[in-house]
Amino acid sequence: MGEDRRLLAVVALAQGMAAAHGSREAWRAAAAGACRALGGSFAALSVWERELGRLKVLVNVGALADGEEEFPEDEAYPVHQFAEITEFLHERWAAGGGEPDAWVETAEGPAAGRRPGYCHQRVAALRRRGRGCCVVAPIVLHGRAWGELYVARPAGEAVFARADADFATVLASVVAAGIAQTERLEEARRLAFTDALTGLANRRAVDVRLEQAIERHRRDGVVVSLVVCDLNGLKQVNDTHGHAVGDRLLERFGSVLSLCGAMLPGALAARLGGDEFCLLAVGPPADQVVKAAGELCRRASELELGEGVACGVASTEDPIGPVRSARRLFRLADAAQYRAKAERAARPVVAGRAGPDDPVMRLADEPSKGADGERRRFRGRHAP
Repeated sequence: MGEDRRLLAVVALAQGMAAAHGSREAWRAAAAGACRALGGSFAALSVWERELGRLKVLVNVGALADGEEEFPEDEAYPVHQFAEITEFLHERWAAGGGEPDAWVETAEGPAAGRRPGYCHQRVAALRRRGRGCCVVAPIVLHGRAWGELYVARPAGEAVFARADADFATVLASVVAAGIAQTERLEEARRLAFTDALTGLANRRAVDVRLEQAIERHRRDGVVVSLVVCDLNGLKQVNDTHGHAVGDRLLERFGSVLSLCGAMLPGALAARLGGDEFCLLAVGPPADQVVKAAGELCRRASELELGEGVACGVASTEDPIGPVRSARRLFRLADAAQYRAKAERAARPVVAGRAGPDDPVMRLADEPSKGADGERRRFRGRHAP
């Protein structure tokens, strides 16, 4: 391959990883780009799981052999079986500067000019899968061995040369840069949807998930339930013991909320802001959600600080009328919580369960405290 073609291949690989949405797409773009750049028929990207002492395959692309999957769940290899992996994973190359070189394996045995020792496992794998040769390029991220890039050709095609191995080393560096960028972006996304104090989801995450859930409800009739709760006594804790103690109370309650949310498969536990939290459940029956909310009230009352929690529930499975927007469900759950707080209720108040004269329904729908008034009260206290 000419220098211009190799340069274009490097650019294409980098662009493919930059355009990826999430890790899986980035892994696929890395393996596919390297496969094209080196003229291979198959490529894989693997990560070293240090705590488990194994090399785990993240993605396979190209001509897959029997038993290979694009995103395998459990394809992994003990590191001690591969002498050449151990060589670079122990980072003996680091003292000399630079990064570890790629090397070539063939189905016939050692390839000319390769640095690591002969690896029976690589050779056996090549023969078993009908491949004639492979080039293996270590990936180094943040100065540490991260994993490997593997590209193979079928039996009968030209064996990778030393120049191909050198080029694979360059490609591995590009892949490492792409992985680092993906990790930074995912961390930024995580922070954008996470409450910094409690580690729960934040209001932005709830808004996104609730809109999606209501769309599923409108389309498929999926039950959507929302539990909104207000931690009682936080101001008194802050005034009496200081904000550091108040923060610990918020963290403790966040843990309780997460624990109770685990009673509802797939539920999202979130801090909306200030002293207000919520659980969003998509799928479980309303009674199951109310039961989890009751457990939340019980556990909150047992915390050593604070005065328990005011908890309101609204579910599309209850008689609350058509729910065509996330805003309406939020308004009903918040109105139920407002009533629970006013009455100092020890158990959840559930919208729609007191019949047609349910004061929660009136509170949520009446013009003075309804669509706009109640929403302003809610957003005014807790909007990010």
